[in-house]
Amino acid sequence: MPLIEITTVVPAPAEQAFDLALDVDAHAASMSSTGERAVAGVVSGRMAPGESVTWVARHFGVRWRMTSRISAYDRPRRFVDEQVTGPFRRWRHEHTFAPGAADGTTVMRDVIDFAAPFGALGWLVKRALLHRYLRRLIESRNSYLVSSLAGTSDPP
Repeated sequence: MPLIEITTVVPAPAEQAFDLALDVDAHAASMSSTGERAVAGVVSGRMAPGESVTWVARHFGVRWRMTSRISAYDRPRRFVDEQVTGPFRRWRHEHTFAPGAADGTTVMRDVIDFAAPFGALGWLVKRALLHRYLRRLIESRNSYLVSSLAGTSDPP
């Protein structure tokens, strides 16, 4: 399967979108359906270059733990988070922010490059299930960010 690529138009300037995308509390709120929460590293507020966070969550009925680090940071244009330890053989999530066509909007782009563990079995799971599941998770997270930046009082 190719990379996961998602483009979302955000109703806010790039600086606001960038900052909210790095906010641990916003991320946890956007993933409340999985019980995702930060348990080590930066556990609240906005992450900065080189900082890490350890998340615990429940996916597919299994409790997962993953530590990721901000490995690239160019505010307000781009940042990258990469797995340090966790369930994936490889996880790299690049976030980019560019001016939108409409005044005051931002085009937020997510590119996720990941590899599942367990060799051929992991490849089958990735192809059959994981790719689609992760895409839906990121789309849900982005919907939450859009609602938050639009001033909607009750984000999804």
